[in-house]
Amino acid sequence: MAGLETSVLIVGAGPVGLTLALDLAWRGIDVTIVERRRPGEPPDPKCNHVAARTMEVFRRLGVAEQLRNAGLPEDYPHDAAYRTTFTGRELTRVVIPCRRDRDTDMSGADSHWPTAELPHRINQLFLEPILFAHSAAQPRVTILNQVEVEGFEQNDDGVLARLRDLASDTTRTIAARYLIGCDGARSTIRRAIGARLEGDAVVQQVQATFIRAPDLIHRVGSKPAWMNISVNPRRNGNVIAIDGRERWMIFNYLRPDETFDSVDRDWAIRTILGVGPEFTYEILSNEDWVGRRLIANTFRSRRVFLAGDSAHIWVPYAGYGMNAGIADAMNLSWLLAAHLNGWAPSAILDAYEAERWPITSQVSHYAMSHAEKEIARRGAVSALIEADGPEGDFARAEAGRLAYEINRPQYAAGGLNFGYFYDRSPIIAYDGAAHPPYTMATFTQGSVPGCRAPHLWFDGPDGRRSLYDAFGPEFTLLRREHRADMAPLLSDAREKRMPLTMVDIAGEEAASLYPRALTLVRPDQHVAWRGDTLPEDSGSLVDHIRGAAASA
Repeated sequence: MAGLETSVLIVGAGPVGLTLALDLAWRGIDVTIVERRRPGEPPDPKCNHVAARTMEVFRRLGVAEQLRNAGLPEDYPHDAAYRTTFTGRELTRVVIPCRRDRDTDMSGADSHWPTAELPHRINQLFLEPILFAHSAAQPRVTILNQVEVEGFEQNDDGVLARLRDLASDTTRTIAARYLIGCDGARSTIRRAIGARLEGDAVVQQVQATFIRAPDLIHRVGSKPAWMNISVNPRRNGNVIAIDGRERWMIFNYLRPDETFDSVDRDWAIRTILGVGPEFTYEILSNEDWVGRRLIANTFRSRRVFLAGDSAHIWVPYAGYGMNAGIADAMNLSWLLAAHLNGWAPSAILDAYEAERWPITSQVSHYAMSHAEKEIARRGAVSALIEADGPEGDFARAEAGRLAYEINRPQYAAGGLNFGYFYDRSPIIAYDGAAHPPYTMATFTQGSVPGCRAPHLWFDGPDGRRSLYDAFGPEFTLLRREHRADMAPLLSDAREKRMPLTMVDIAGEEAASLYPRALTLVRPDQHVAWRGDTLPEDSGSLVDHIRGAAASA
């Protein structure tokens, strides 16, 4: 068969690979995705949470509203409820409004976040088909299903990959400028470049079962919830509402001395649900998993990159696994596009690992720390938690207090969305200011170079508008001092062919969030530079932020 050509070859059509392809195409880059599965073949029922930062990406790509309207029924609460069993007494609840009320109900733990797109609870079963259809509709995206990469070679000019069509058992080649491995935890691309996973190989084991049980929703012990956590001495587990009607995922957290085969699956399911032998359900699939904290020792080999689970794996607390992968993709996408579109040298690509590896390591330790606290909580459940009377009431109150204290941060992980910053990047012009500290849940918006550009709302000709909607597709210069002469910077950017949009902002909130007169924001919404006046040599600044200074 004849060979193919593409600018970027992406291996894996999961959420990370599809979002990367959409963003590259949006930036004018031709992309080919290869995927082993058949068109329409459903993914595994995982990745139940789309973070605010990810929803911001989908808003820019024009798919956020469609995703927002998919998944659970519009009036189904996105709460996390802790009960003695799924059908038992409620201990506590982290409130997250249903999608119908997302923009109006301010009672949620994350309802006041500084963003135009709050998180959304949607399983990958609903998420991925929408992203696939949206990608397939883009003229710059080609998707090759039932195809795998058998191997590849790279040189100074590009990558030549060998493809096998799994349906016809035929082979062909594809030439690409760059190859990105988004092929998951068992990544063949990671192995091919010799990258090693390092860290904690086993944190916990979870016996996971995907079931259909139409009667279960009528047995819930209190108001329905998206995440339902059972807390009792016999068995701790989660029951996740997949469609809000009949499909559920049940996690049975195994104890250190247990194995997947040593615990009776049916007994564990019934104990977590709090139902007897009369209750019937259908097992759709077993999805057992091992919680790990592993990070590849490198995310790159010359023209081949890793993103998502191919680069890092961690225990799925705070719903950050897929979202961290999409953050990788958005960082890599604009760097690749800047180079391929001709306004940045290849040296700009060095920023990918320099920025993403430290954040991946840092955030994975947050998830790991939370996992340790949660595992300890599960092991300290009082024998009186299901008892009647004052002693039982006290045990339930204490269990509820502890569960809320430990777990609210993971269901409203503001710090993981808005707090992280890049503090060692070769393409950020730092000014010596300290970055605001953050935790899994807490953060302070700041315009220190490396931080996410603070979000604010302002009044425009068409009404209330998100600042992010005013950003240009690549770099954006925010100007508070409207009289400041921007001609030198605009001229230097134009000379270097670096796209730059200027946006004027005003008001007390803008002055508070952006204390400097000028703030330069990157395509991934992180601050690249700020100052009260332009530097004397604005051309050097342009070269710095587009990676040309390092290659000069």
